[in-house]
Amino acid sequence: MRFYIVDVFAEQKYQGNQLAVLIPEQVLTSEQMQQIAREINFSETTFITSREKRNGGYDVRIFTPDVEVPFAGHPTLGTAFVIQRFLEEIQSERIILNETVGQIPVTFQGEDQEELWMEQKEPAFGEFIPAQVMADILQIGVADINRQYPIQTVSTGLPSVIVPLRTLDAVQACRINHDAYRAFLEQSGRANLLVFTPETCKEENDLHVRVFVDDTGFLEDAATGSANGNLAGYLLAHQFFPGFSLRVQVEQGYAINRPSLIKLDAEKTEGAYRIRVGGGVFLVAKGEWLASS
Repeated sequence: MRFYIVDVFAEQKYQGNQLAVLIPEQVLTSEQMQQIAREINFSETTFITSREKRNGGYDVRIFTPDVEVPFAGHPTLGTAFVIQRFLEEIQSERIILNETVGQIPVTFQGEDQEELWMEQKEPAFGEFIPAQVMADILQIGVADINRQYPIQTVSTGLPSVIVPLRTLDAVQACRINHDAYRAFLEQSGRANLLVFTPETCKEENDLHVRVFVDDTGFLEDAATGSANGNLAGYLLAHQFFPGFSLRVQVEQGYAINRPSLIKLDAEKTEGAYRIRVGGGVFLVAKGEWLASS
């Protein structure tokens, strides 16, 4: 089968989050897909399982090295890029992906359609987390947490615990205590951890983010569309910025030498949320995945 490697939420090649996209020539089992995802060992690998549209969209499955997931942000944008460039005869300005969480539309913008945007599901707001619990997991002081805003679980398909921190130094100081994180997951269920601050490395950006994940295959994500979509819902719900709409640029991945740029465009109208997450995608490699003997 053909495969493609792309960098998502990147401003140029070799930045952002790596994604492998495979187009099977024949039906693969879930176990085979999981084995391939583990072999590639990126944060996620996707499989386009329908070459033609079904119900207006293309069937896509997403795997981490450990498990299949119902939705993820950078795999959605990266897979839509591959579909538009290599599957469609006429490049559409809008592509729908049929993922386990439901249909996710992706639009292409810019003169060369170089910027991709997806619309995420309505956010669900979960439990509030005590500051001391999260400080122990992140191995920072409670004073580093911005107590003007809550620590809360939010999900637009994959849950994130959103943790507001006061300073860039505090974000950079975070080091996961794996035993404490594991105990938290056993009690509260699976969720990645997103820490953020309005202090940034680049002046033109609005927020600095790090995302720590709950898979064994990797510890920190370079660029996380789903988690930043969750963050957009959180920012609106708690009025982090004034008003009921926001357009912000988020930098991520700096701590692991994969600088990324994620754009958020969201609004809240009469209690309903509309969340769009966008960024650039660059093709890095393409080739043939050899069949199992």
